[in-house]
Amino acid sequence: MPASPPVAADQAIALLHTLGAADIDHPGGTLVAHLQRVQGRLAVWGARPALRLAGLCHAFYGTDGFPTALLSPDSRTELAGVIGAEAEAIVYLYASCDRKATYPTLADADGAFRNRFTGRLHTLEPQQRRDFAELSAANELDLARIDSAFREKWGAELLALFTRFWPLLSEPAWSDCQAVLRTRSAPGVGASEGAPL
Repeated sequence: MPASPPVAADQAIALLHTLGAADIDHPGGTLVAHLQRVQGRLAVWGARPALRLAGLCHAFYGTDGFPTALLSPDSRTELAGVIGAEAEAIVYLYASCDRKATYPTLADADGAFRNRFTGRLHTLEPQQRRDFAELSAANELDLARIDSAFREKWGAELLALFTRFWPLLSEPAWSDCQAVLRTRSAPGVGASEGAPL
């Protein structure tokens, strides 16, 4: 049985340090600092404990936009043993997303999700789509807040993306998207699924 959320978070942070996340450069400092900010943003939005833990651990297997992995997707049981199966499943879902193939229809109930590890297409359950959208927003808004060059380059496209995702986002997340991206990004075109998010 996994540890309770505060203990699991402490254990996850210890594992992040053991695997070198504090030594990996990332906008705003290090990867571990970014992950902790994402977890904190999800907490501010009122996310449930499993989603907050997933925010803290969302880069363990790398992502479509950040290829550095701390663990192989073949080591899922190791992370699940620390943060629990529900949070780990969100981490894997986030890491496995082929964004170019998935983003255009993520908000559609029957939209296809493409797993970049396996190439498999499947339809997500509503909660999975909401979790994915919320974690995506927390991650990208942290980058937009912390890195003005990132915000200037991708802010308008991110706003277009999250406008498509808004039915999946909590009210606090959507408000934050507007506050960070509307006021701080240059006007631009619609979202590019090729953006390094």
